[in-house]
Amino acid sequence: MAQGLFSLEEGVKWFSSLEEDDKKEVLHEIVRYAMQAHITTQDGREGVVKSGVKPTMTPAVLITREPIVERMGTIINLPAAENTKAFRVLISAFSVADTRRRETECRGVCSHEWHNLE
Repeated sequence: MAQGLFSLEEGVKWFSSLEEDDKKEVLHEIVRYAMQAHITTQDGREGVVKSGVKPTMTPAVLITREPIVERMGTIINLPAAENTKAFRVLISAFSVADTRRRETECRGVCSHEWHNLE
């Protein structure tokens, strides 16, 4: 999804089919990936726009505030009813951060397997 190989809607459908414990694990993984991509609150703002989540919803508000590491921790610990919105926001913000990183720091010199998918 972060590289456009699958649509956000396909990802949401897959995510929605998971058990609650598995959903939390997926959210944790996305946060780990986002941290490796050096996500910023600007990435969060752009991700909210891509996510389809209203900017006033809790995960959308949190991803745009500093310190972003703590805010992402709060997002993954929101009630289960917020999981799908959290997934949309986190994966969209990660996608922005990952794209930025691939276009700047990793362009032409990157050996990250996940940056070289086609």
